[in-house]
Amino acid sequence: MSTISLCEPKYLELKNRLSQIQDLEVAACVLNWDQTTYMPTGGTYARGRQIATLKEFAHEKFTDPTIGQLLEDLRPYEKSLPYDSTEASLIRVTRRDYERAIRVPSEFMAKFCQHQAVSYETWVKAKSLKDFSLVQPYLEKTLELSRELASFFPHQHIADPLIDFVDEGMTVSILRPLFNELRQKLLPIVEAITSAPPIDDSCLYQHYPKEQQLKFGHTVIERVGFDFQRGRQDETPHPFTSSFSIGDVRITTRVYEDNFTEALFSTIHEVGHALYEQGISLELEGTPLAEGSSSGIHESQSRLWENMVGRNRGFWECFYPQLQGIFLKQLSHVSVSEFYRAINKVAKSPIRTDADEVTYNLHVMIRFDLELAMLEGKLAVQDLPEAWNERYKTDLGLVPANDSEGVMQDVHWYGDMVGGMFQGYTLGNLIAAQIYEASVKFDPEISFGIERGNFTLLHKWLKHNIYQHGRKYTANELINRVTGKSLSIAPFIRYIQDKYSNIYHLKLPIVA
Repeated sequence: MSTISLCEPKYLELKNRLSQIQDLEVAACVLNWDQTTYMPTGGTYARGRQIATLKEFAHEKFTDPTIGQLLEDLRPYEKSLPYDSTEASLIRVTRRDYERAIRVPSEFMAKFCQHQAVSYETWVKAKSLKDFSLVQPYLEKTLELSRELASFFPHQHIADPLIDFVDEGMTVSILRPLFNELRQKLLPIVEAITSAPPIDDSCLYQHYPKEQQLKFGHTVIERVGFDFQRGRQDETPHPFTSSFSIGDVRITTRVYEDNFTEALFSTIHEVGHALYEQGISLELEGTPLAEGSSSGIHESQSRLWENMVGRNRGFWECFYPQLQGIFLKQLSHVSVSEFYRAINKVAKSPIRTDADEVTYNLHVMIRFDLELAMLEGKLAVQDLPEAWNERYKTDLGLVPANDSEGVMQDVHWYGDMVGGMFQGYTLGNLIAAQIYEASVKFDPEISFGIERGNFTLLHKWLKHNIYQHGRKYTANELINRVTGKSLSIAPFIRYIQDKYSNIYHLKLPIVA
């Protein structure tokens, strides 16, 4: 038997049920997207109820025992079909999701979703007023609910189930030593670079009119492959990507007129996510397979396009003349070499999303450690701002000016949950380096293409090797398939060493 007959009634029933559940999930996603882009704040409580209702219905339909029986009845097909076939993958991944979902009561999911909607709006207000006390009770409730969610699953560490939701197979026992090793290797590199004469990046902090920034960003992401017939871009307080279908993928950005890099690089970052979603095979539409493999794999694509392409010297050899033409007053006296060095300046900053490639992972690991401490009961929410500031002083030698630049700068704990929220960013950086290294080894023309403004080779390679598969493979399976090796820190360290030793004209410390 090589495939399931198109007339196999149980497989067709499973697909039909999954499609209906997916429609409910997407409807909730649309409401969430609207809340973070255009919805008036007066709609917060009603929106929380609406999202919770849809999520509860979707959860009830998915945990219906009929789904479990269909999966059991289809087990013989799964075992007889090739592992990477769409049919076997759909049954396997759905079973994994089902066995996880039946542990969580539907009413709990509704309660958590409603709380998240209200917490998000409170965070927006608290951040604008620089007042953590406004959102503190909501974060305490989020922490309580996150612990309750974890309690529904067997675990060695309370964070393990929450991490597994988005990065399957990853646990605290794997991530802690991995991150500790990375931190130890990064700290001497950071110190060496930040002790060198600083790069002048003042050209980036002039007045750049909003509409011109957005227009240039539109040109860039269309050139790298974003299909505006199947997507759009809007503004939001914290950039994100939403996928409602393979034919409707939406990205967001935020624009600061006194900081050129914010909008452009957040746009390129989000388009990395969007290219992944737009590149999933159409035969997976309406099923649990029509998503990215994991948080880490998804972040690898956003970081690959943002940094390894968007901050690449060849990229700017292509786009800089156009940028100069748009912002003649600001950049006419700035050479492409000076601009390239400016956008790759390494500096200790309090803001994660503004951080350079070298220091970025230190920001992530701070959040990861604080998250674990809260879940373990070692850190109370009321003490979080002080703990945050102390860790920034230790790792980056600075203290945020206020809680909006500190503990409230990221939306994750306030609009989602505590646990599993940040490890994907660092995993993404590591995976991106390993995947990009593999791509140019496979086809050296990829890097030459970027220098000529031709991104098709890279886009096609990624679509063939990663995007089209959706969730057919776990992150570990995909990394091994694409690179021939397990996840490793080494490619990222090599990338940082090679790039920044040239930019700073330094012999960086060797970290074995």
